Amino acid sequence: MADSKQLHHIVIVGGGAGGLELATKLGDSLGAKGKAQITLIDKTKTHVWKPLLHEIAAGSMNPDKHELEYLAQAHWHNFRFRLGNMEGINRAKKEIYVSATYDENGAEVIPRRTFKYDTLVIAVGSTTNDFGVKGAKEYAIALDTQEQAERFHRRLHNALLKAHTQHGPVQSSQLEVVIVGAGATGVELSAELHNTTRELAAYGLDKIDPDKDVRISVIEAGERVLPALPPRLSNAVEMELRKLKVHLYLGERVTEVSEKGVHTHTGRFIPSALVVWSAGIKAPDFLATLDGLEVNRINQLLVRQTLQTTLDDCIFAFGDCAACEWVGQGGAVPPRAQAAHQQASVLVKAMKKRVANNKNLPEFHYRDYGSLVNLGRYSTVGNLMGSLEGSSMFIEGLIARTMYQSLYKMHLIALHGFITVFLQTLGRLITRRSEAKVKLH
Repeated sequence: MADSKQLHHIVIVGGGAGGLELATKLGDSLGAKGKAQITLIDKTKTHVWKPLLHEIAAGSMNPDKHELEYLAQAHWHNFRFRLGNMEGINRAKKEIYVSATYDENGAEVIPRRTFKYDTLVIAVGSTTNDFGVKGAKEYAIALDTQEQAERFHRRLHNALLKAHTQHGPVQSSQLEVVIVGAGATGVELSAELHNTTRELAAYGLDKIDPDKDVRISVIEAGERVLPALPPRLSNAVEMELRKLKVHLYLGERVTEVSEKGVHTHTGRFIPSALVVWSAGIKAPDFLATLDGLEVNRINQLLVRQTLQTTLDDCIFAFGDCAACEWVGQGGAVPPRAQAAHQQASVLVKAMKKRVANNKNLPEFHYRDYGSLVNLGRYSTVGNLMGSLEGSSMFIEGLIARTMYQSLYKMHLIALHGFITVFLQTLGRLITRRSEAKVKLH
C-alpha cells in the first residue's frame, strides 16, 4: 500500500444515512485498494437511521438493537472514524476544524483538532426549524437525534408511571401529547404513540385508561396533514388518524409554547406538558459561516449538479444540508432519504474520478420514486411515481407496508451486504416472541 500521506484524502463530515453509505462504499473500493484515505467525522459514536426516530420516541423500537457503532463500521470497511463536531474550515489551507469533545461532567476527552483534506464532503443533515416561536426551544422536544428521541420516551414513560401511582384521578391534560407539524414525522409519531401508550398500559399500568386519559393532538399550520405530499395520500392518512381519535388542529399556527401547553394564532390554548416540534427543517447554523460558502435562507449550502459547492470545487455537499436544483421540476431537491441515497451513489463515482484526476464529474438528477407513510400497525399508505410524467399509483395496506420496510433493509444492505442483513432479520424474527413489544424503561 502507498504511504497514506501521499494518498488523496477524502473527509466526509456527517454520519447520517447518506454520509455513512458514502464512507462505506468508498472504503470498500478506494480504501481497500489503497487508492485513497477515507475519514468520516461525526459528533456521535453511533448511527441510527433517522426515519426510525419516531419509533424510538414512541417506544416501539429499542435503539440498542438498531444502532451501529461507527468505529466498528470503519474497521470492517476500510475507512477511519473520528469523533467530533465540525466548527469551521479554511478553504485556502484545505483544513477542517473540529471542536473539543467533553464527557457528561464537562471534562475534556478529545482536544480541538485540525484535519487536512483534498476533497471535503459535507453531509451534516438538518435540524428542526422552530421559526423563532417563543418557548419552542425551551419547552418542546425535537426529534433530530437519537438522544432527543430517547429523552422524549423517558418523559412519556415517567408521565405514565406518575399518573398510574399518584393519589387521585388522572388530570385532563396530564397525559396529553401535542405534536407541532403534520409532516411525515408528526403523523407517524401520533400513530405510534396511540399504539405504544396502550401497550404500556397493558403492562400493569391498569389505573390508566388509554381511551380516556391519553390524548394525542397534532397541530398543522396548513389546511391538511402531509401538505407536501399528494392530496389523496394526505386524505387517506387524515382518515386513519381520525379513526384513531387523534385530535387534528389544521390551519392553526403555533405562536407560543409554554411549560403548560401550546398557544395558536386563533387564540386557542392546548394544555400539555409533552410537546414535540416537528414543523419544518433547516440546515445547521454553522454552515452559514463556513469561510464564505454560499447558503440559502435555511442555511443549506448551494451546490451545482455535480454536488460541488458553488464557490469551491474541492468541497461537496449533499442530503438535507445541501440545496440542489431539481432539474425539470423547478425548486430544490426535497430533503428526503431517497434523495440522499441517490446522491451518495453519484458521489461514489465522482470521488473515484477525482482520485484519478478526471475532472469530468457525473451530474446528479433526482428521480422521485414516490412517498410512503407508515402509521404503525394500523396502516401504511403511499404513492409510487410512474414512468410517465406526472403519473402515480396510490398503494396501501400490506404492499405499502412491505415497501416501507424494504427502504430500511436497502439502507442496511448498503452498509452490511445482503447476507449479513438476511441473518440479522432472521435472528430478530426468532427472538421477538421473547421480547416486550414496547420499551419499558
